[in-house]
Amino acid sequence: MALNEYRIFEKLLSSADICLNGDRPWDIKVKDEKMFDRVICDGSLGLGETYMEGWWECQDIAEMISRVMSNDLESKLSTGLKLALGSKIGKAKVKKLFNPQSICQSKKDISFHYDIGNDLYEAMLDKRMTYTCAYWKDASTLDEAQEKKLDLICRKIGLEPGMRVLDIGCGWGSLMNYAAEKYGVICDGLTLSKEQAKAGQVIAESKGLDVNFILQDYREYQPKEAYDRVVSVGMIEHVGAKNYREFFKVANTFMKEDGLFLLHNIGSFETTTTTDPWINKYIFPNGEIPSLCQLSSAMEPMFNLEDLHNIGEDYDKTLVAWYKNFDKAYNSGSLEQSNMFYRMWKYYLLSCAGAFRCRHLSVWQMVLSKVGTHKLECARAS
Repeated sequence: MALNEYRIFEKLLSSADICLNGDRPWDIKVKDEKMFDRVICDGSLGLGETYMEGWWECQDIAEMISRVMSNDLESKLSTGLKLALGSKIGKAKVKKLFNPQSICQSKKDISFHYDIGNDLYEAMLDKRMTYTCAYWKDASTLDEAQEKKLDLICRKIGLEPGMRVLDIGCGWGSLMNYAAEKYGVICDGLTLSKEQAKAGQVIAESKGLDVNFILQDYREYQPKEAYDRVVSVGMIEHVGAKNYREFFKVANTFMKEDGLFLLHNIGSFETTTTTDPWINKYIFPNGEIPSLCQLSSAMEPMFNLEDLHNIGEDYDKTLVAWYKNFDKAYNSGSLEQSNMFYRMWKYYLLSCAGAFRCRHLSVWQMVLSKVGTHKLECARAS
């Protein structure tokens, strides 16, 4: 690596108070200087892949990524290197002409992430297997924080015994099981993950709950009757901009006229249809994070916004808690994963924690009602 390239990285990182080979937790320790060329050529993809390959270390990846994103270092690096190195670096943006979240493709992409073994998720998640942002107000453990989140959702949509609830993208059924157990409701859940449906149904049946898992895409599902309440928690990130309007249309048709729809999702501060290339390749293929502008436009003129709540800061703490559980299970030998997988999963959890820490990503809970309905009482407890 040329000396001037090293100095460009050193100067850029110093603007975020990150040192090369420094001693602070968020400093980067370089094991192989070839990492710089990979980052120059491949940007964030190269940064993640070189970590997976052991070319650099960082004690506190979340804090390092938070500082990098807060100071917009990727953009500055791209600009600086273009000036210094000419045509060696460049980003190509290819417009997506097809629907990257078609029904067929979505089934493959969901399986890629969620069907890699329930043992991993059982080790990493809370006791209810909740794979979305927890709510840490008045909670000290991950189990408590996830139950706080589940109960917050139930109260926001005013669940009452006997109501019928549809969960679009239900995961292992943590919300459905909680709602059926604590509020006496009847739940159906849609998922494209065979592993989630199989394990979730076993959990529900073991507790004698009126919970049913349906292995079907939301665009294919045709219920026999409308639901009192519809929820979707951490699923629209897989829907994609080309499908947001259809998503809201079908959610609207699933609801009774006086029903409520709660949407819980990761949100971006800017409108885009691209995602981080490393996350796209290794973690969530064809995932997209919506902006408020995209969501509000897609739901017109079908819904009124009854309540909007941002709990994004809580995802940093949730991801760190997941990492600690994963790290403990891996190092104890209870997870049979390669070192490459361990580094990949560690980088995924902690780099995402950094994105929430610097508020580049948020988590929104929206309570929606159909346009034209009477004003509905819903809990706005925060």
